[in-house]
Amino acid sequence: MALILLPHGLPEKVVTTDGPPADPPLSAIGLKQAELVAEYLNDTRLDRLYSSPMRRAQETALPLAREQGLEIETEQGVAEYDRDAGSYIPVEQLKEENYEQWQNLMKGEMGSVDFSVFYETVVSALTRLVDENRGKTIAVACHGGVVNVWAAHVLGLQPGMFFNPNYTSLSRFKAASTGEKSIVTLNEHFHLKALS
Repeated sequence: MALILLPHGLPEKVVTTDGPPADPPLSAIGLKQAELVAEYLNDTRLDRLYSSPMRRAQETALPLAREQGLEIETEQGVAEYDRDAGSYIPVEQLKEENYEQWQNLMKGEMGSVDFSVFYETVVSALTRLVDENRGKTIAVACHGGVVNVWAAHVLGLQPGMFFNPNYTSLSRFKAASTGEKSIVTLNEHFHLKALS
């Protein structure tokens, strides 16, 4: 089977002060990125389309759902590690504003978040989707942390954040019925050249 992981488009920066989790929408650029990736995937027939429950992932999945004529199936297990955080700062902005915090993030040090629990949750969820969709091609609108976790799992690396996927990049994986998993592409983002 083929698994395509699609991290969301560029979201807005959101900082809440009254306690609820930040769940930012896509920015104008993020909405355009979502349209471009949907067009780019026109020649790939998807059997199913899943999404994290977070707003930025759901909004990224919408154009693809329209293009492919599919319903978006929400998958709780691929929500980002920051799902309960009171603020969201796009990672490249975080790097500029708080380099030390960005470095900690790339080491898998996420404050009150237990990265090992996040890792196990993501691997369990994606393994289940792989097992439920043998012989099919599926896409999952998700987050950079999710892509890092699954890529590290497939490569046999220690859990951690080892790269920053581009917004709406594609990372393609194969899973054999015998259990072997492989990476076809990682961080594919040719479709975004128009925005450069």
